Amino acid sequence: MIEDFDFPEVEDDAADVEIDDEGIVYQITSFGADFLVDGLVARMERQDIYRPNFQRQFVWSTSQASRFVESILLGLPIPGIFLYREEETQKHLIIDGLQRLTTIQAFSRGKFENSNKVFRLSGVKRRFEGRSIDELDPTDQRRFRDATIHATIIQQTLPEADNSSVYQIFDRLNSGGTPLQPQEIRAAIFHGEFQLLLEELNSDENWRKIFGGANKRAKDQELILRFFALLVDGARYKAPMRKFLNEFMANKRHLPPDEADHYRHIFRKTCSLVVAHIGEKPFRPVRALNVAVFDSVMVALARSTSVEEGLLRSRYDSLLADRDYIEAVSKSTADETNVETRIRLASSYLVP
Repeated sequence: MIEDFDFPEVEDDAADVEIDDEGIVYQITSFGADFLVDGLVARMERQDIYRPNFQRQFVWSTSQASRFVESILLGLPIPGIFLYREEETQKHLIIDGLQRLTTIQAFSRGKFENSNKVFRLSGVKRRFEGRSIDELDPTDQRRFRDATIHATIIQQTLPEADNSSVYQIFDRLNSGGTPLQPQEIRAAIFHGEFQLLLEELNSDENWRKIFGGANKRAKDQELILRFFALLVDGARYKAPMRKFLNEFMANKRHLPPDEADHYRHIFRKTCSLVVAHIGEKPFRPVRALNVAVFDSVMVALARSTSVEEGLLRSRYDSLLADRDYIEAVSKSTADETNVETRIRLASSYLVP
């Protein structure tokens, strides 16, 4: 019986969580800068300080956001933020502090992005309760806008052409609270044409039938990335899976239009084939989506030039009964041998 991997966890093995950076020595420059809230908001509006489209969605509740604004209004110390300065644009990427920065921007605007609801403080002291920024006393408005937030601005100088330190900083700074997920970090660091393609394909009608509802932490996008990485570079796969996906996304960051069109076509074609001939909500041999079944079947079908569609379902069922395949999708699923074994077996059963 196949082990049931409880989705939404995408990483397969507990051992597959560390980046193998043995031998890498980083040279990072950093300096501090104090910003007024007004100045931070202005820079965010100009996208001089920014987050990529899917770095991370806003996850604070209205109460959490209100309490943070209240801290500013009361003159309490505010935790600093971390920004990464990109050499090519001189813009600043938000590494740590997104929830705080999003909150001050929303309160300054009067509402959160993509919402028509006025941002009124909730669960705070009586003098602030239920008030938007325009409804505060003028003194309190000035105190909010003139509050100082300290930023640590970093830039990697070594290794050149490798900004992996940013991933490491993301990972370590977000080890508490509500941690960033691997794909949220990748989307922040490797933003570009490939990330935009992942976002686009994540809305594909057949993909949504395969995966289910959209995942707020971008784990559905991570599976699309995983599909492309194993399809294109699977022959060179080396554990851990997380590092493999990082490197693939970095290499494909600025995806040329013709290559993007090819990826778009093959992903949509494969998803359509799966839904039509295996069924909706596939890759669930027990009840939850099994990532190893997903990647092996999708890659096998995508690599094939011809599939006997009428036999696909019965062959898929036979694959799931194969003892060697069960082993390869149930234990140590990020191991190189198991990755190769399950894709090879999926190909032999589905497209003999």
